[in-house]
Amino acid sequence: MFQLVGWGSYVAITLFLGIFIMDRFSIMGLQKLLFFVEMGILFTHLMREVIRSSQLLIKSMRQQIIIFLILNFLFALMAAGCNTPFEYYFKLNLRRGAYQSYEDSFYVNFGTFFSLFLIWNFIYFMYHFMAKTRKQQMDTIKLEALVKELELKTIKAHINPHFIFNALNSIRALIDENPVRARKAITELSNILRSSLSAEKGETVSLEAELKIVKDYLALENMRFEDRLRVEYDIDEDTLDQQVPPMMLQTLVENAIKHGISKQVRGGVVRIVSDFKGNYHRLSVENTGQLNGLSSSSGFGLSSTQDRLALLYGEKAKFEIRQLNYDLVEAKVLIPIINQIAHEGHYNR
Repeated sequence: MFQLVGWGSYVAITLFLGIFIMDRFSIMGLQKLLFFVEMGILFTHLMREVIRSSQLLIKSMRQQIIIFLILNFLFALMAAGCNTPFEYYFKLNLRRGAYQSYEDSFYVNFGTFFSLFLIWNFIYFMYHFMAKTRKQQMDTIKLEALVKELELKTIKAHINPHFIFNALNSIRALIDENPVRARKAITELSNILRSSLSAEKGETVSLEAELKIVKDYLALENMRFEDRLRVEYDIDEDTLDQQVPPMMLQTLVENAIKHGISKQVRGGVVRIVSDFKGNYHRLSVENTGQLNGLSSSSGFGLSSTQDRLALLYGEKAKFEIRQLNYDLVEAKVLIPIINQIAHEGHYNR
């Protein structure tokens, strides 16, 4: 198709110039033009086969340019060598009212073929260069998507064992002290594991489903801490259908208890907040305690939260942990709202 379009355009332009500009159209000139184009199609097709069989397009840029120029010269030489005897034999080498010598006809044909083959090679090279670049970009995008998927699965595979070990430690602390509560704790753990297994089916879950896991977890931890653990919820009901990474909120609550409540002799409070802030869904977990050098990159739970947000939302999501006041720490996540229209009324809060 490209050959027909390219050489057909050359014929059309040559005829247009000959008829309307130079006013020199003749049957002899048309025959000469058609045979010239036949030679051009034949030798460019052969040149294409040489390029493909030699795998020239996978060589370095410098090698490609050098070999393209050599091929251009050789094939122009061969095309002129085939075209000139035909013109000479059929007396088609008429130029400016007189027949050219064989040598002059050859040089004219060689120069014309060389110029046209150079244009042909440039277009051929650019076409395949752009096609290869586009394919590499698509392969890169697919590879990045695959890596992200594998990283998400790896992170999620770590989160559940991380949670289970902490939960089992909580149950172990109850076995001797209160066997009845220990049995109840095992039931709570089964509910949590059932919920977490269903959460593995997707990259995100609704906040409502995530809160069920968190409440089961806090019910389990409350058996260990008793009056030392107080839980408060400040949940905007309109946020319950917002999508969040599974087990993320539970991880933040777990860290609040591990690094905050468990280190306080008198215990403390864990407060879970969910509302809208501008174009973001804000999730925060506040707990009694001090940071003491803990940052958003400290510990597996917090670092995995950052990684998951980055993989799912890129730079649009935000996560920070800070000391609100002397004895209150906040871990806050800002997730971009996907359905902004549904929550347009919240943006003016």
